[in-house]
Amino acid sequence: MDFGQIINLSLGYIFSPVTIAYALAAVGLAVHFGYAGLLNFGMAGFMAIGAYGYAISILSFGLPWWVGILIGCVGAMIFAFILGIPTLRLRADYLAIVTIAAAEIVRLLFTTQVFDEYTNSADGLGGYHAGFRGANPFPPGTYGFGPFTYSADQLWVRVFGLVLLGIAVYLVWALMRSPWGRVLKGIREDEDAVRSLGKNIFAYKMQALMIGGVFGALGGVVFALPSAVVPAVYQTSLTFFIWTILLLGGAATVFGPVVGAVIFWVLMAFLDAFLPALAAVGVLPITSIQAATLRFILVGVALMLIVIFRPQGIFGNKRELTFVK
Repeated sequence: MDFGQIINLSLGYIFSPVTIAYALAAVGLAVHFGYAGLLNFGMAGFMAIGAYGYAISILSFGLPWWVGILIGCVGAMIFAFILGIPTLRLRADYLAIVTIAAAEIVRLLFTTQVFDEYTNSADGLGGYHAGFRGANPFPPGTYGFGPFTYSADQLWVRVFGLVLLGIAVYLVWALMRSPWGRVLKGIREDEDAVRSLGKNIFAYKMQALMIGGVFGALGGVVFALPSAVVPAVYQTSLTFFIWTILLLGGAATVFGPVVGAVIFWVLMAFLDAFLPALAAVGVLPITSIQAATLRFILVGVALMLIVIFRPQGIFGNKRELTFVK
């Protein structure tokens, strides 16, 4: 067992595009749940719309890569608006059910052959990277050290993703310190009291759903930048991972989703390499494939323990969580 290699592989996920993408989506979910109290279980749908909007804009319509990002964000806003009209007046448990179904509908629409000309159905989309890589400001070469060694294209994806993440974190911080954010948190605590003050509860919830959805779409874009867009990725499990990240870092916090994403993916990468290595040397009486699957069981148990013993997360305040009142 090469423990040093396992550590290097795990540390490499600190700045991985996957980590950055999930952090962006978790920031959006923090707006939905942590600050607005919306129990959204359809973040995978927002990520899929962002990724497909980006890829289809480039491949099918020949638009610049940055226009594709904007189209992905607009698509997420339209999806949030359509989703919010019938659902934002529902109770939290019904909202969760509807958002799960909506995300699955989005994934199946991208999978069906009806739109094969644009989505390539179940095979997904690829080959849309030329424009983004052409905008790379870093000369060809190798950058970094140790587990943080990247090519110019890999560095560009990470820097661009971190810039988007930084903007998202700052916007959430600024919004939640504004009067709009204080009203939103008031809705989370007691929407009847806020309604009695003459505030339009539905409008505030809709705005929160759209803003958080845009951050989810940006997460989908970053997720698609270094690889391909495959519909099988955007399953319900993706949303559950984002929820784990949010609850780990803290639901009603600004930096909690970012730290939660780093911890989650470093731990997942570590277990993905460490558990099969233990199985290979006979420490675990299971096969390497079974050992790789075991990490999901451990993550599920960890999520249960977090909700039971520290539901506010690492940085969260227990008084700000609606489900532990």
